[in-house]
Amino acid sequence: MILETLNLMHCNITSVVPEVMPTATVPILLLVCFLFLIWNYEEISSIPGPGFCMGIGPLISHGRFLWMGVGNACNYYNKMYGEFMRVWISGEETLIISKSSSIFHVMKHGQYSCRFGSKLGLQCIGMHENGIIFNNNPALWKEIRPFFTKALSGPGLVRMIAICVESTKNHLDRLENVTNGLGNINVHIHAKFPIAMNGEFCLKNAVVLKIQNYFDAWQALLLKPDIFFKISWLYKKYEKSAKDLKEAIEILIEQKRQRLSTVEKLEECMDFASQLIFAQSRGDLTGENVNQCVLEMMIAAPDTLSVTLFFMLVLIAEHPKVEEDMMKEIQAVIGDRDIQSNDMSNLRVVENFINESMRYQPVVDLVMRKALQDDVIDGYPVKSGTNIILNIGRMHKLEFFPKPNEFTLENFEKNVPSRYFQPFGFGPRGCVGKFIAMVMMKAILVTLLRRYRVQTPKGRGLKNIQKSNDLSMHPNERQPLLEMFFMPRRNVDKCQDD
Repeated sequence: MILETLNLMHCNITSVVPEVMPTATVPILLLVCFLFLIWNYEEISSIPGPGFCMGIGPLISHGRFLWMGVGNACNYYNKMYGEFMRVWISGEETLIISKSSSIFHVMKHGQYSCRFGSKLGLQCIGMHENGIIFNNNPALWKEIRPFFTKALSGPGLVRMIAICVESTKNHLDRLENVTNGLGNINVHIHAKFPIAMNGEFCLKNAVVLKIQNYFDAWQALLLKPDIFFKISWLYKKYEKSAKDLKEAIEILIEQKRQRLSTVEKLEECMDFASQLIFAQSRGDLTGENVNQCVLEMMIAAPDTLSVTLFFMLVLIAEHPKVEEDMMKEIQAVIGDRDIQSNDMSNLRVVENFINESMRYQPVVDLVMRKALQDDVIDGYPVKSGTNIILNIGRMHKLEFFPKPNEFTLENFEKNVPSRYFQPFGFGPRGCVGKFIAMVMMKAILVTLLRRYRVQTPKGRGLKNIQKSNDLSMHPNERQPLLEMFFMPRRNVDKCQDD
């Protein structure tokens, strides 16, 4: 009875299937389902983040970084999935972290001393295994970094104060030629203005423009997929920008080399560029690496530092009480003379203002690293080769500070533990120029504020300025909101007396 029933069912099925679909279609469907399962298979991860979804997830996440910019994309994903989450960039697993304990762990360990980015993109701009900023060869990076450390510390710090004071005075003297009828200066500020670096090279406007174009190329190419570099017309303009700046640097280095060949006492000329030139002559460095090191020394200040100072000027204009407190301290510590090295530690209000400015409106608010070994961070497993982006700017507005979403010096009234405030990073690959950057900012701000009071037109504050947040935060310089008034202090004092 059972056999008859089964035979009857078999006949019914075989008679129905051909009417529904051809017999050959069944194995094809089974094969498609099998491939679907293989394609969609991924190891279950304990780290939050978007799903793999047949490879669509990695395409979307990488596309979002290219479309939104690195900084905006990081903020989007941390807000969406939490302060420790996972995406993919160029098909590689990438962690985005804005949790202070995790960031502190990554920064202090040498196994995260490697950068990540498009190899072809970094080759295009000369940073692949060159220089120190995005050099992803840790061994070579360790050999080069001491040249920067020596140049940006010790006697270099003291020399930089005088250089910044003199350079700022020269710029302000030229501004006085464009005063209006009231004796005020009405200028459309460019976020990037030339700042001499280490006193070795004078940056002219043409070189500053080339630095800007180089930075644009760096930002545009850093995360581009390899297919982008298969189409020459897409990247040629960026390649040319990098080449133009390198050629300008080569001319400056050659001029420096010629001067070294004629000096009587070499010890009087042994600065950053000189050390690199002699290292090349000894065979320790290649000419390409010397060129890239000088290039990176020069792009650091005119880009990130000058934009940081621009944001600071806007914040000063928006907060007259903060400006008043700084001026009281400047007058008490410095008086009518120029700022000197022994004044730096006594300018606590100015330093708190600088720190709060970098916290509230950062220019560089993320750090990119790569894991060189397997590890565990705050309970999450991290495999060797994993890309990591430390979203420091977001961290600065999430933890510790009493008023994280406001600009106020109250946030630095008490000592801030280093794990909660890292504008320059720390550890093996922390910013080598962190100390000289603070010296430069203090010297420039003090020199400027002693002569001028800064104001912006009504309704044109920091929140109104259009900004892009990619590799770093920059204002859109084509907008009309960058206008400022520089009011000479003598005019302000006269008005108050009247």
